[in-house]
Amino acid sequence: MRREYDNSGRAERAAETAARILRAAEDLIRETPLAELTLNAVAERSDVSVQTVIRKFGGWEGLLQAVAQSVRARVQTQRTSVDAGDVEGAVDNVLEHYEAEGELILRLLSQEAKSPFAAQAAGEGRAFHRRWVETVFGPHLGGGDRERQVDALVVATDLYTWRLLRRDLGRELRDVRAVMLRLVRSSLGERA
Repeated sequence: MRREYDNSGRAERAAETAARILRAAEDLIRETPLAELTLNAVAERSDVSVQTVIRKFGGWEGLLQAVAQSVRARVQTQRTSVDAGDVEGAVDNVLEHYEAEGELILRLLSQEAKSPFAAQAAGEGRAFHRRWVETVFGPHLGGGDRERQVDALVVATDLYTWRLLRRDLGRELRDVRAVMLRLVRSSLGERA
């Protein structure tokens, strides 16, 4: 009698290992400059061998691209969960994003001049944010100077606006929300 081999457990363990490696790499990117990161550090943090990391992701570039894809998918899901036209919901959405991902993004932005990976991520992030502004505030955009209005909304909801208020000035999240909402409403031509 021939016995069938059940490969499901093996595939599940392989997926768990890949997820653990991705988490370790992302955590290290949050903590360490990209130029100082090594596959050895990722392997050690994820409790696997360097060869396992290479086998799963094809090396350093493949691992970085996989981390970028994972973060991109998470951000896309979170940021697109707000309905177009919901001004307060949009401000809450972007603040939730910055509270969760702001430090990672700031770390990448600080390295974009030295790292092609960071520069690519920063460029994609800027383009995504502008498209998000155009979509979520689209029902409120009007008049002849749409591009300046979008520019103002990009600035009003930008990561650096959050950082200035939250980190540099030490404001509470509710106060950051109030200021950002005022900037958005003003950019939309509404009374703040």
